[in-house]
Amino acid sequence: MTQALLIRREGGVLILSNNNVAARNALSPEFYAAVVSALADAAADASIGAVVLTGEGGHFCAGGDLRQLAKRRELPMEQRREKLEGLHDLIRTVRDCPKPVIAAVEGAAAGAGLSLALACDMLIAAKNSVFSVAYVKVGLTPDGGATAFLSEFVSRQVLTELCLTGERISGERLSQLGAVNRLAEPGQAIVLALALAQQIAQGPELANARIKDLCRQAPRNTLEQQLDLEAQYMVQSQETEESREGIAAFLEKRAANFRQGATVALTQ
Repeated sequence: MTQALLIRREGGVLILSNNNVAARNALSPEFYAAVVSALADAAADASIGAVVLTGEGGHFCAGGDLRQLAKRRELPMEQRREKLEGLHDLIRTVRDCPKPVIAAVEGAAAGAGLSLALACDMLIAAKNSVFSVAYVKVGLTPDGGATAFLSEFVSRQVLTELCLTGERISGERLSQLGAVNRLAEPGQAIVLALALAQQIAQGPELANARIKDLCRQAPRNTLEQQLDLEAQYMVQSQETEESREGIAAFLEKRAANFRQGATVALTQ
């Protein structure tokens, strides 16, 4: 049986690759469980500084498996909701993982595949990659946080158009809308994603996790809430060995070595 998820390491970077090539990497319960487990392991592993999420065979993810979705009409609503929570638990796990997660997108990221790409902390996309909120084309409504993530960088009017038409937009267009960190030549998204991930993986583990959370909370918090969270994390960070090393390195005019003696688990 084909593994739903391929896992490998490159230095301090964990690479997770969707491996349902025959179905353009359509999602499955096995994939949800494997990614959730891999991210939990990464969270507890101080030697991992960042995660890259990508897809095999030239596509990121075509979304949900429509053959499986068609069968769900026969189930009671409670069971349909339970099955959907597999996807939503995955989205929450990406959000809550203390390690930055970078999506590397080639080919299609459609439906829940788009949701998963946008759930990641950063996004590298090939110029010719294609994104689509495709649900309306099959009589369904968005899930996986698609509307929440899109609303962070487009107006309500653009969001409504994308969702009601399901039209495909290129990686270049998504970059113009503000959702893409780096545009890659076709076939090179993983290369740029790895370079960014390796840079981040050299940084301070605890500070990186707190910075990720600050960036996640900022769009939803009031200024007072964000000031409180920033204050909490700043005073916590001032007592860490990471900040001791970082400040000493700056004053001594040398590169900081944050990964030496890295902590085993994140405590906030």
